[in-house]
Amino acid sequence: MFWNILLLIIGFIALIKGADIFVDGASSTAQNFKVPKMLIGLTIVAFGTSAPEFAVSMSALASGNSDMVLGNVIGSNILNILLILGVAAMIKPIAVKDNTVKKELPLVILISTLLVVLFLDTFFSGASANQITRSDGIVIILFFSIFLYYLLTIAKRDKTAKNDNEKPKFSLPKSLLFVLLGLVAIVVGSNLVVDSASSIATTLGISERVIALTIIAFGTSLPELVTTVVSAKKGEQDLLVGNIIGSNIFNVCLVLGVPTVIFGGIAESSFQILDLIMLIVSAVLLYIFSKTSGQKISRVEGGVMLAIFAVYYTLVFVI
Repeated sequence: MFWNILLLIIGFIALIKGADIFVDGASSTAQNFKVPKMLIGLTIVAFGTSAPEFAVSMSALASGNSDMVLGNVIGSNILNILLILGVAAMIKPIAVKDNTVKKELPLVILISTLLVVLFLDTFFSGASANQITRSDGIVIILFFSIFLYYLLTIAKRDKTAKNDNEKPKFSLPKSLLFVLLGLVAIVVGSNLVVDSASSIATTLGISERVIALTIIAFGTSLPELVTTVVSAKKGEQDLLVGNIIGSNIFNVCLVLGVPTVIFGGIAESSFQILDLIMLIVSAVLLYIFSKTSGQKISRVEGGVMLAIFAVYYTLVFVI
């Protein structure tokens, strides 16, 4: 038991540090090729902070732990909004741009709802079991392509980007080396996390659903948590909100969609309807709070998010 806990901690450290190295290397690589920095932030950095979730899902589904895959995605997305943005709003009220309210947040709600609809086959199509099939994964990835097209459109319309000629942080060979080292650390860390978490769940008699929704979801969301808290303290409102929105979209579309297409789908698991409801509720709540109070998430609203988070996670252990 002690060794499993130790390996879990080492795995999380490898995931987080690997993601950090990967982002630095990928950003520098993009700068070497004169890619606009705005596009780097919306794509590479967003994927970088979601890389731990992606690696864990690939490893978990490859070993047949479907509960861990769904719990990783659902738990991380709920935690990103209710806990991380809740904490950030308590530090300083979060301003949300009009374009974000009108376009990005509805897209988060749409993709979250899409996941729920695709999973609930027994309710919507009268099937004998709920599952995410390979064809469902393809649909999810197609929706992600729409998001990418939207990002490219924004980048082309951005007339203020002045970073195209900015000197890269590292040389191209060093940048590529960082990308490689980051990916290796992420893969090794993900294997350690999945294997040790499964062993802990078995030893304690706790379901993989609970482990995935709590320990793994929190551990893989640490990059988003650190980035968001630092951004809140520095007043970087756009980076703060964009990080969470981008991460949640990447989580559903890539962290779930790609492994499903590769490994053939996720069968019905022990997940409760409550988990799926909270996935949509958290996204809708973020949208509502972003539209009120002069398009700011106030400290009171941040407190409400944290309270709902506490109630939900209490129910996770009870149900």
